[in-house]
Amino acid sequence: MAKINLEKPEKRIMGGKEKVKVAAIQAPQIVFNKEKSIDIACQKIKEAGANGAELVAFSESYIPVFAPYYSSTYNSKSDEWALWNIGLQDNSIVIPSDDTDRICNACRDAGVYCVMGVNELDDAEGSRTFYNTQIFFGPEGTILGRHRKIKPTYNERVYWGEGDGSDLGVYKTPIGRIGSLICWEHHTAAIRAAQLLMGEEFHISNWPGTWTFTGERAVNANYDPQTCDGTRAARAYAFDAGSFVISVHGLLREQDFEPEYKSLIGSKDLEFDWANGGSCIINPFGEFIAEPVFDEDTILYADCYANEIKAVKTVFDGLGHYSRPDVARVVLNADHPKNLNIISASDTALPNYQQIKRISEEYEVKIQKLEKLVAKLENAQ
Repeated sequence: MAKINLEKPEKRIMGGKEKVKVAAIQAPQIVFNKEKSIDIACQKIKEAGANGAELVAFSESYIPVFAPYYSSTYNSKSDEWALWNIGLQDNSIVIPSDDTDRICNACRDAGVYCVMGVNELDDAEGSRTFYNTQIFFGPEGTILGRHRKIKPTYNERVYWGEGDGSDLGVYKTPIGRIGSLICWEHHTAAIRAAQLLMGEEFHISNWPGTWTFTGERAVNANYDPQTCDGTRAARAYAFDAGSFVISVHGLLREQDFEPEYKSLIGSKDLEFDWANGGSCIINPFGEFIAEPVFDEDTILYADCYANEIKAVKTVFDGLGHYSRPDVARVVLNADHPKNLNIISASDTALPNYQQIKRISEEYEVKIQKLEKLVAKLENAQ
């Protein structure tokens, strides 16, 4: 007879709330002025909170800028290369830090959950590696966690290290289950599936702009969300997950460069005209409830209704009647690997006879079998 799980499951949608107001904050990136970026972010968070938003989100690597707008190749001019890369070092975010404390305080004052894209400087001692990271902030003024992009795309690998499965997940909050992916993680089939199967009700999707691959360059500015793979992926994710998606796209204009960095404008290695926004909010049916907005410094709002999640899962429930774990399953490695693991002799000590005897009695395993296992372990050391 199958055992019944006697723990009471949480079956309320959106924490039992009928409606939650969310906001996509399409704020211009600042090249490079971390202090100004944080000031603007805090102002926008408080503005959104004052307008009733309970969950807000920013674009990919909003602070201090989406690094790969500058291609940074061996053929880059050395003075430009140094200006861009050292500016990036000096204006990136460490988690936690005084910088994140300021954003925590803004979220507490506004009473909102916030997901913010940053260029993260590794917190490991001695490391100067960057990560493309989303930070999750809570309305109590705390950091709930972070997510580092699993695989940087194409020339993004010049800048960012790789994340791992330890920070994929959802945050269970009083307004619902919140999760996220960054840019082309939405196209990475197994990663996308692992995140989707965790049962989000709100999904944050952030991007560096809106683009097309047809035109004179490899990446071109695009004002048709139907032909940008990012927007299509966000809409598909909404339906597949049965969740609301806040899709926030990067905005960068010439006036957003600090004076000492304006000399970079016009460089053959710098392309940012496709950082033209395009942020939107999508319901669980994959429909826009806040249409894409381009080239505007703005905040998009939408009311999200729990009944829409119930309605879509009636016909397609990817975690329930449309899942087939007997046919195909996803295995997520949630370990965070470390470069250096320090152990002492006691950490590798094998059990003595008294310990083996206790284990034998507790688990009803013949002591002879355990002794043979310990002998094999001794030979392996």
